[in-house]
Amino acid sequence: MLAGDAEVLGVYDIALGSAPEGHKQRQGDGRTPEGSYLLDWRTNNSDYYRAIHISYPNAEDRRRARAAGENPGGHIMIHGLPNGLAEIAKRHAKGDWTNGCIAVSNGELDEIWERTPIGTPIVILP
Repeated sequence: MLAGDAEVLGVYDIALGSAPEGHKQRQGDGRTPEGSYLLDWRTNNSDYYRAIHISYPNAEDRRRARAAGENPGGHIMIHGLPNGLAEIAKRHAKGDWTNGCIAVSNGELDEIWERTPIGTPIVILP
């Protein structure tokens, strides 16, 4: 269990943003957000095999970016592999290659998709 009533639904090998150390600060920094968010919408129409949106930026992310004179960015997703590249599933998590998203294999994304309705809380930890 995590954070009170939270339940771990699964453990996955992931790839993160190309600069995975530290919380996302601004658009284009290659970092993945850290903290509490919601899975707030999803799509089958993506450059990747399915995608579930993470509610970044939240109010604190926007405040911090505004104070620094930066755009916080957005459109952070949990997604599968790039369309047409499913064959890299076994090695996709050997390095961090996204623009700040969380990438999993297509099979893992199918599992996540089925287990997480819209509004599911997610805690992204360093």
